[in-house]
Amino acid sequence: MGLFDRFKSSSPSKPGKKETTGKASPVARWAEVAGNKRAQNYDRQEAMDELEELASPPAKPDPERAEEQERIRGEAVTALLKRFTFTIDPSITDQMEKEKAFSAIGKAGRLALEPIRAFATKAESLSWPLRIVRSLVDEEEFVGELLAMLEPWDTEYARFIDPKIQLLVELEAHKDARIREVVEPFLADMNETARFHAAATTLAQEDETAAVPLIRALDGEESFRVKNKIVDGLATRGWVIPEEERDVARKNLPPGSSIDGEGRVTKRQV
Repeated sequence: MGLFDRFKSSSPSKPGKKETTGKASPVARWAEVAGNKRAQNYDRQEAMDELEELASPPAKPDPERAEEQERIRGEAVTALLKRFTFTIDPSITDQMEKEKAFSAIGKAGRLALEPIRAFATKAESLSWPLRIVRSLVDEEEFVGELLAMLEPWDTEYARFIDPKIQLLVELEAHKDARIREVVEPFLADMNETARFHAAATTLAQEDETAAVPLIRALDGEESFRVKNKIVDGLATRGWVIPEEERDVARKNLPPGSSIDGEGRVTKRQV
């Protein structure tokens, strides 16, 4: 090899197009650029184009390489998900790139679900991952995915709980017999916003037996917003409070609210 050849071999290649050796995944050459906030826009978008192709079903499936092909597609999805971890200016470009990543991940179909689940365990925001999951599964399965993502969360204090709040808010838009059991513990969450949305989601299930845990949640509740959410919800629905819970209810109802002779919460008309 001559001096010029040595110089060429040691020169840095264009981002996203470095050579790989051995059995390195073809995803690796694009993943770093696609998930790099400081990369040039055109380089990042080119990387996402390549990852979209890798995430898509092969045009000619090879039964002998099926496992390897699935692994590569999953790795491509994981790489594309990293685009949702940062924002860039201008916002229109940021939105365009995220829509591109959304569409690219969708090409992987249900194979994208497992990488999304893994991503959700450490993501700072679930808005885009939830949109993708919603596009891939039916209503019943989507609720199951939401509940599975929520289940690892506890009710203790934490500095960052945006994903937990996002899940509680999303569940409020769905009615499913499984929701109440998973959401009910969050009525006692250390975070006031979590308690508020847990109450809203519990009420949204339209299950009158939830009147008891909701009334009990009033005991010791200091947030007027949470109290009013529960009381307004019970009054609107006309749910009957069991007689043994009515003393607790009366003690904790906010001013202007009461329990009538049938055990229903009422609010004085202003």
